[in-house]
Amino acid sequence: MEKRTSRYEYLLWDLDGTLTDPAVGITTAAQLALRRSGIEVEDRRELCKFIGPPLMDSFRDFYGFTEEQSSRACQYFRDYYNVTGLFENEMYEGIDLLLDRLAEAGYKLYVATSKPEPIARQVLEHFDLARRFLFIGADTTEHLRPNKAAVIEYVLESCGLSDKRSRTVMIGDRMHDVVGARKAGIDSIGVLYGYGSAEEMHRYGATATAADVDALARLLLAVE
Repeated sequence: MEKRTSRYEYLLWDLDGTLTDPAVGITTAAQLALRRSGIEVEDRRELCKFIGPPLMDSFRDFYGFTEEQSSRACQYFRDYYNVTGLFENEMYEGIDLLLDRLAEAGYKLYVATSKPEPIARQVLEHFDLARRFLFIGADTTEHLRPNKAAVIEYVLESCGLSDKRSRTVMIGDRMHDVVGARKAGIDSIGVLYGYGSAEEMHRYGATATAADVDALARLLLAVE
C-alpha cells in the first residue's frame, strides 16, 4: 500500500510540459502565426519557448508585438492549434499510472493550466486523463485569467482550498508555475522533464524539483 510522504494533500498540475508534451502542435501553430505576421522562423525548435507562458505574453515578450498584433497572432495560432495542433501531442510516459497511484494514496488532484478550458478538456479527454482530476482549472475563452496566479486562485476558490494553502502545491515545468504559486501563497514542484530547467526553477524559487516522472513519484509516495 502506497502512502503520502509529503505534507501536501492537494496537487495542482500544469498541463503542457507536465502532463503532456505538446511540442509539435504548439511550435507548428506558432510558426504559422508568425509567418502570417510577416516573421519567418525556419527551425521550429526555436519556438519551444511558446510552451508554458500565456500566448499573448509570448508574442509580446519574444517578438515585441503590440497588444493588437499579439491578439491577431493569437487568432492565427488558434486557427491551426484548436483544430489540428492540440492533437499533435504526447502524454509523458508513466503520468497516467502516477496519477492513479497518487489518488489511491489519498492525494486530491486538480489541473491548473493557462490553456482555454475547452481546449484543455479536449486534450485531457483525448489522453483519458480528465477523469483522474477532481477539477480542471483553466483560462476562459475570453482570456479573463491571463496568468498562472489567476488560474491557481480560480482553482483554490472553486474547490474550497483557499484555507488549505499550506497543504497545496503546484506542479509544473516553467517559471510561470513557480511564480504563480508564490503569488497564490502555495509551494511549487518544478519538473525538469518538460521545458524548464533546474536553473530556471532555482532562480524563481521552486520549493522542490523532480528530474523525471519516477523522481516525482519518489518525492510524493512511499511503499509501506
